[in-house]
Amino acid sequence: MISPDLPPALRAALEQRAHGMSRTDGAARAATISQTYRGGGNSAAIRTGADALAYALARMPATYAAVAASLNALNGQRPDFAPASLLDVGAGPGTATWAAARAYDSLVTPTLIDSNAALRALALQLADEQARPIAYRQGTVADLDAAPAADLVIASYLIGELDEATRAALATTLWAQTREVLLVVEPGTPDGYARIMTLRARLIAQGAHVIAPCPHDGACPLAPPDWCHFTQRLARSRTHKHLKRGELPFEDEKFIYVALSRTHPATRPARVLAQPVMGKADIRARLCTEAGVTVAIAPRRDKAAYARFRRLRWGDAVPEV
Repeated sequence: MISPDLPPALRAALEQRAHGMSRTDGAARAATISQTYRGGGNSAAIRTGADALAYALARMPATYAAVAASLNALNGQRPDFAPASLLDVGAGPGTATWAAARAYDSLVTPTLIDSNAALRALALQLADEQARPIAYRQGTVADLDAAPAADLVIASYLIGELDEATRAALATTLWAQTREVLLVVEPGTPDGYARIMTLRARLIAQGAHVIAPCPHDGACPLAPPDWCHFTQRLARSRTHKHLKRGELPFEDEKFIYVALSRTHPATRPARVLAQPVMGKADIRARLCTEAGVTVAIAPRRDKAAYARFRRLRWGDAVPEV
């Protein structure tokens, strides 16, 4: 398991850069960029080094936490997976690459691709300072088929920036560039969930198998207004709190992901869909199982089951129901 918090050296490198910037200006830049994304825009709003730094300080911790949680779920199902190569698509400041590098000692030189020059420059500076070699290509998703295929391909917080036709083409290209595992992460909103489900269905039709979070390759059993998503808590630094205009020392990032493999997983356990509810007589956990959504109950009198359910958290895999 890797921590949801940024690696200390990376966090220190970002904080050091923050010493030279106006906190008020940084907060204003971060707010403008966030509003652009929420309005359906993309990274074109990040034009300068100052924009890229404000974005990284404000959003990199939460994005890293979501990718780290997704990789932990993937590794829970595939502890034998040891990718030598990584392709990080829509890499931005390299957030997913940092998480993957922490999860896999087996990675050699990751390949990153993004169209944003300012984010690419920041990623290269951070990698150079940490003595971590990366190959960073500047290009759009249309250039993806020219990038090298990889054992692990990650696209995090990317497909929401694209129109529907581009998403469809990208899904096929991502899968073509995947030697073994593709991980796609999106915000944990109803729209993010819908985008993940569309990509999931398209790639299952092309021969992909779900590793996580779903315990099956069938259609999602949830019906509107319900949607599948997870949450990851992460610590906030003083700078992070200032840029996000928040007071709490932590943030809960809501996200949705899917990990797809070229090989059928040996087992696919049930998944906890919400934080279990503890009552006086029992603990109830809402689970997605191969047979659909169910509520599993651990009565207090069953001490072993009750103790096991007390340890369950939202997003956990449950081998036995």
